[in-house]
Amino acid sequence: QYCHYVAGLVGIGLSRLFSGSEFEDELVGEDTDLANSMGLFLQKTNIIRDYLEDQVDGREFWPRQVWSKHAKKLSDFRQPEMSQNALWCLNELVTNALLHVPDVLKYMSRLRNQSVFNFCAIPQVMAIATLARCYNNPKVFRGVVKIRKGEAVKMMIHATSMENFKGIMRPFCEEIFSKMTLQDPSYSVTMETVDTIRQLTETSHALSVQRTLTPLHVSCALVVAAITWQYWTQIHWIYDHYLDWK
Repeated sequence: QYCHYVAGLVGIGLSRLFSGSEFEDELVGEDTDLANSMGLFLQKTNIIRDYLEDQVDGREFWPRQVWSKHAKKLSDFRQPEMSQNALWCLNELVTNALLHVPDVLKYMSRLRNQSVFNFCAIPQVMAIATLARCYNNPKVFRGVVKIRKGEAVKMMIHATSMENFKGIMRPFCEEIFSKMTLQDPSYSVTMETVDTIRQLTETSHALSVQRTLTPLHVSCALVVAAITWQYWTQIHWIYDHYLDWK
C-alpha cells in the first residue's frame, strides 16, 4: 500500500495527464493497473537499494512479511553472521520487483509521443540496472549500490524506442540470471520471472551499456536531460489545468 500511495498514484496521475493532453491514447490513462505498476517498479527498486541509508536514518521500508522469514529484526542483516539470510531476503525482494517488468513493457509499448516515451523510459531502465547490481550483492548491506555514470549516460542516450528499450533491459536480465544460485529459496520464482522477461525482450537491438563514452556522448545525454526537464515543466502546466480530475 505504501508503494501504491507514494508512487503508484503518481504513475496513474501522469498517465491521465498524458491522455488528457492528447499526447497519448485514452487507453494509457484508463489502464490504471499498468500505470500503477510503473510506479511500483521504481519505488520498490529505491527501497531495495536504500537499505543501509534508511537503517542509518532510523527508517525501515523493507516489508516485514518478507524479511521476518529470514531474521528477527531488519537491522540484523547488517551483521556478518547474517550475510546469507540477508542475501536471500534481498533476492526475494528483487524478484518481487521484477514481477512488474511485463507490465512496464506493455505500458511502454503503448506510448506514441517521443517526449513521453523518453520521459518514462529513462527511470525504468535505470531501475532494472539498479536491481541487476543489487541482486545477490552483499554491498547492499554495507553501502549504496549505484550505476556507473557512463552506463547511466548511455542508457539515457539510447532509451528512445521500444526496440532499444528492450535491448537495454535484456542484458540486465541476463546479469541477474548469471548471479542466481540453486540454494536460494526464491530460485524457482526468480527463474520463472527472468524467463518471462527474456521472452518479452527478444530483440535484434541488444545494447551494451558498459563501454567507455566520449565527451560527445556525455553532451548528448545532457541535452536529453534538458529536454526531459522541459517536458516535466510542461506536465506541471497541464496538471494545473486538470485539477478537477479524480
